[in-house]
Amino acid sequence: MFNNLRELITSMPDEKACRDYLIKDRWNGVPVCPYCGYDKCYVIEGGKRFKCGSKACYKKFSVTVGTIFEASNIPLTKWLMAFYICSAHKKGISSYQLGKDIGTSQKAAWFILHRIRYAFGNGNSDVILDKEIQADECYIGGNNKNRHKGKKYLDEYGNDVDPKAPVIGMIETGGRVKTRVVNNTTKQNAISFLEDNTVKGITLVTDSSPIYYKIGKKYDHIVINHSLGEYKVNGFHTNGMENYWSVLKRGIYGIYHQVSQKHLQAYCDEFSYRFNSRKMKDCDRFAVSISKIEGRLTYKTLIAKPDFMTGGKDVEETMEE
Repeated sequence: MFNNLRELITSMPDEKACRDYLIKDRWNGVPVCPYCGYDKCYVIEGGKRFKCGSKACYKKFSVTVGTIFEASNIPLTKWLMAFYICSAHKKGISSYQLGKDIGTSQKAAWFILHRIRYAFGNGNSDVILDKEIQADECYIGGNNKNRHKGKKYLDEYGNDVDPKAPVIGMIETGGRVKTRVVNNTTKQNAISFLEDNTVKGITLVTDSSPIYYKIGKKYDHIVINHSLGEYKVNGFHTNGMENYWSVLKRGIYGIYHQVSQKHLQAYCDEFSYRFNSRKMKDCDRFAVSISKIEGRLTYKTLIAKPDFMTGGKDVEETMEE
């Protein structure tokens, strides 16, 4: 096993070594057809691909089929380096810098990073918080009035739209975090987010925002009224969530500089995943991350313009840096 990026490169210097690593990690060394699930397959093309042994299937496939690596022309050696770098850097890495580090174009590096974020999202999807939690909301983005005319967010009538994206988050005291980008900070969004990701009856600590009043009845709800100068009540506080917002904002503003609303959830998943695995060693986090590669994010899906973007540049042009 490797302990740093240099040892990763040394232990997997070519495509064969990378394929062997993925075969062992994904299938425990025994190839399984990703189309039908049949576990008896033939090795073809010198181990580069396999052929399903099922008479009803007989399809050919490689270890990357059905994963975020599928249909990529980027060598696996570069993919695994990117995975290690993205999972190890505490505040992430920009596509410009990653492209320089692994030897790809910025556009290719941007696509690589989004597919890695897709895997990180898979790693966070099953997290259910079952201890005392702090919940809060924040707003990510700049003011529309400061944007160039061609980059403003406009509604269907040409009026300015508030570009700041609201994010609701919650954190176990000293533990894991989950975040969700919402269209507005409403009671219904708060109810849906908390009910989907927590065990009812636990202690819920929030500020005095009215969006938590209704859902708070299903928890042991502790309210910290900041407007009255309260920041700690009987040992309860919301400092953990405030600290996480600081890490998220510093990472976005300091590394990526700007992100589109369409992709904000992916960036939130990236930061949440690294935060939740912060006590792991980098090599262990890499191994866990590779186990989350099932599924595929196509470039067409990635750059498709969302419904709320009716003005300004396309998503691909408003990406980081």
